[in-house]
Amino acid sequence: MADLMLNICLSKDSSSPGAKTPNRTQERNMACQFKKRKRKKIPETSERSVSFTQRSFSHASTPNRVLPHVASFNKPSTSLHWQPSISTNAKASEPNSRPIPVPRCLPSGLPSKYLAMDCEMVGTGPKGSISHLGRCSIVSYEGDVVFDKFIKPSVPVTDYRTRWSGLRARDLKNATPYVQARKEILKLLAGKVVIGHAVHNDFQVLQYSHPAALTRDTSRIPLLNRRAGFEEKSIASLKRLTKAIFNRDIQTGRRGHSSLEDARATMDLYKLVENEWEKTLASRKMGGSGS
Repeated sequence: MADLMLNICLSKDSSSPGAKTPNRTQERNMACQFKKRKRKKIPETSERSVSFTQRSFSHASTPNRVLPHVASFNKPSTSLHWQPSISTNAKASEPNSRPIPVPRCLPSGLPSKYLAMDCEMVGTGPKGSISHLGRCSIVSYEGDVVFDKFIKPSVPVTDYRTRWSGLRARDLKNATPYVQARKEILKLLAGKVVIGHAVHNDFQVLQYSHPAALTRDTSRIPLLNRRAGFEEKSIASLKRLTKAIFNRDIQTGRRGHSSLEDARATMDLYKLVENEWEKTLASRKMGGSGS
C-alpha cells in the first residue's frame, strides 16, 4: 500500500513539471509579444512627448510672448509674466532724442549777450544845432532785429537832417515818445555787450553811460584798420570799413543812412575780429576802455 502511494506521488511529481511547462512557455511568449508591441509604440509616443516638451520649453524661454500652455509647467507666475517688447520707434518720441544745434560760444560769453546798436539823430534848437534821437536800431549777434523804432523828441524838430539821418517829418509824426523809447532801449542794453561804430555818440543822445568793459567801439580798433589796409591809429568811417573789408556799399543814395543797415554792418565787423579782440581784452583783464 505504501509502495502504491509512493508510486502515485512520484508520478505526480514527475508529471507536474511537464504539466506546468506549457503554461510558462505561453506566459513567456505572451510577455515577449507584449514587450515587442510596447517597444514599437513607446518610441513614437516618447518622441512626440519629447518634441512637445522641447517646443514648450523653447517657447517658454522666448521673451515677450504669451503661451497658451504656460500653466502646465508648474512654474511661478512671476517668472512667466509677459513684458511688452520695446519698439525702436519709441526712442523717437523721447524728449531730446534729436540732436539739439549748439550756439557758437565766444570767449566772453554767449551770443545772446551781444547787441549792435546804431542811432540816427535829428536837430532841434536854433538851426538844428542840438542833436536829439530820431531812430534807434538794435540787432542780435545773428543780425536779427531786436529793436527798431522811430522816436519823437520831446522838443520841436528844426532840422531832420534827412541827407544823413534818412528821417522825414512823416516818420516822426506817430513815432514813439522819447521817454518811453529810452526806457525800452536801456532795458535791452542792461548787462549786454554793446557794439557800435562811434557808439559814444549814441550813448550821449540817450543820456546814458554804458560800462566800458561791456562796450565795443569798431571805430577805434586797430584790428579792423589792418584788415582794411588803413593806418592803425586812424578813425575810419563805417562806410569805408565795410567797403574795404566786405566790398559792401552802405549809406548810398540821397535817402540818407539806415540805422538798421549800419547796426548789422557793425556786428559783421565785430564778428570778423571778435576772437582776437576778446583775447586782447581778456589779457588786459578787462581793465581798459573796451576799445
